[in-house]
Amino acid sequence: MSTKFAQAAENRHDFALIAKWIQPRSKVLDLGCGDGALLGYLRDKLEIKAYGVENDDANLLDCISNGISVIQMDLEAGLAGFDSLSFDYVILSQTLQAMVNTEGVLREMLRVGKQGIITFPNFGYWRHRIQLMAGHMPVSDRLPHQWYNTPNLHLCTIDDFESLCDKMGIRITDRIVINEGTTVGFMPNLLGSLAIYRFEQAWPITY
Repeated sequence: MSTKFAQAAENRHDFALIAKWIQPRSKVLDLGCGDGALLGYLRDKLEIKAYGVENDDANLLDCISNGISVIQMDLEAGLAGFDSLSFDYVILSQTLQAMVNTEGVLREMLRVGKQGIITFPNFGYWRHRIQLMAGHMPVSDRLPHQWYNTPNLHLCTIDDFESLCDKMGIRITDRIVINEGTTVGFMPNLLGSLAIYRFEQAWPITY
């Protein structure tokens, strides 16, 4: 594995957990793929066919330099350029909270992918609750921005996300909640700082 991607994975505990859910040599689309580190890690580890979507110019250049096939696209505009069920997995890693049209993004993930994988910071984490009780918007490793310069629009808790999936007819097939790299099983909505989900459409849809 590339030293660069291995080092990136050391700082992102969710990379290895996501990899456990992905079959080797599958076709994977990463939405808001950043510099392509996750796709590079999965490509080196699992020999996937890696494709990314990114809108930031600097990140696009990083993806290209990392050998990642990437398309410049605004996720809010949908994924019209991709055929239905053309990917085995569609990933949205720590980007959901920055989306305006959350439901639309989730629908498009399950239109173009057979399964979706998503990670997001859990706003219900106990440290965030304490900061709110003290009268301030939370700032943490998972939510590093101040309220006035944050890109986050729709922060949610684990319970909030699962309620939305139920409303949309999305079946959650796997969930892992972690805090500083350790899996949290007891009271995850309180004790977990990052949630990782795998999900699919609850009923067949004809496109």
